[in-house]
Amino acid sequence: MTLKSGPPRTRVVILGALSAVAIELARIYSKENAALLLVARNRERLETLATDLRLRGAVQVDAVHLDLATAASDARRYIREWSEKLGGITHVHVIYGYLGSQEKASADDAELSRILQVNFNSAAQWSEAAAGFLKAQKSGSLVVVSSVAGDRGRQSNYAYGAAKGAIALYVQGLAHSMVGSGARAVVVKPGFIDTPMTDGLKKGGPLWASARKIARILRKAANKGGPISYAPGVWRFIMLAIRSTPAFVFHKTKL
Repeated sequence: MTLKSGPPRTRVVILGALSAVAIELARIYSKENAALLLVARNRERLETLATDLRLRGAVQVDAVHLDLATAASDARRYIREWSEKLGGITHVHVIYGYLGSQEKASADDAELSRILQVNFNSAAQWSEAAAGFLKAQKSGSLVVVSSVAGDRGRQSNYAYGAAKGAIALYVQGLAHSMVGSGARAVVVKPGFIDTPMTDGLKKGGPLWASARKIARILRKAANKGGPISYAPGVWRFIMLAIRSTPAFVFHKTKL
């Protein structure tokens, strides 16, 4: 940990700090001289990132090596400990996820279980713990990354989509429960993002966004906006059209 002179204006916990989007988000906060606590599985990459963020202006950077999917049962304890390290928490970002393979999940219970555990079960536990802390603190925001894949089940990724749809619904409920507390929750639903996680997909075209663009949307969502945000906003209308398509038409597609 490195602590520079002057108190940080913003204290941020990023769960899944080594994703491309999370790295860009951490860089945005660093330019604001925020205090950051980064959580991910790869200790060496975390330390490298922490060093980079300090050079970019972060007032404080703590790197926590942790498997978020398996450690979720202790989420409340971790959130309290991290608040003590930071001197309070302004924002919690839940960014980690696992795309997996629908073909494999259809035949392999272990793959199906991993997709559901990472994207919904553990994410819900971390979100609940963070929301409870922020409500008690009477301030701060929880920002959870879901996906437009959760808006309608499709043959290509219905396990992933179901988990992302479930966490979106969960966070919407948390947002409702936090009304009047001084704290808030937001679920952000990105469309296609050009990151290493999507390297197996054909990329290119106007519907693909950079990790930096999504990070800027997450940063904005932490401060203001409603409980649901599409990233970029055009996906709200695209998914409305997809949800509204009659089943007899939709089932003729190969989405």
